[in-house]
Amino acid sequence: MAKQTNIRLDEAIKAAAEDRAKRRGLSLQGYVADLIEADVNQSRAAFMAGAAAFLAAYTEKFEAEVGEDRYPGLPDKSAESRGAA
Repeated sequence: MAKQTNIRLDEAIKAAAEDRAKRRGLSLQGYVADLIEADVNQSRAAFMAGAAAFLAAYTEKFEAEVGEDRYPGLPDKSAESRGAA
């Protein structure tokens, strides 16, 4: 369920935002909600990409330390790299 949030905007910023919303066929509320959602999704995607890169870089070290597959279902990169050698 959506929650209501109030924001304060300078008059010039509000007028510019209303104009941009109108050009997109959106209400000011819809325009602002879309901007926030896009920003949140971009941040989430950047975090997930960073997490994936971290796991890719350190999976072998984690497995060597722990001694088991801590990420079942993910491709076994170490087996792939051994087969290619």
